Amino acid sequence: MFRDLEELVLDELTNIPRAVVSTGGGAVLRPSTRERLRERGQVVYLSASPDEIHRRLRHDVSRPLLQVDNPLARLRELYTARDPLYRETAHFVLETGRPSVAALVNMIIMQLELAGPLRNA
Repeated sequence: MFRDLEELVLDELTNIPRAVVSTGGGAVLRPSTRERLRERGQVVYLSASPDEIHRRLRHDVSRPLLQVDNPLARLRELYTARDPLYRETAHFVLETGRPSVAALVNMIIMQLELAGPLRNA
């Protein structure tokens, strides 16, 4: 049911001109959602290793998928399943590592400017 609602909302949001949409980690699980995202805008995949995500989220108790005995192992499983789907969907892949938010924003803007005008803008 959640993925059904997610798909409907993303369908609506991707029809808004020049919108910026930040999806949840599992948004790419459905082929139809991946296709919509890729066709209707520029997808930027901010990639981080499971170890880096674990470092960032190790004290976060609000993420149900990580409330397991071994959160790092779970992150590695999720990464193995989802990374190829994000790479298939993305127009740009940026390895996040540890740059500042400002540096990441600049990297995203630079990629989008190099790509030129959006097809549907």
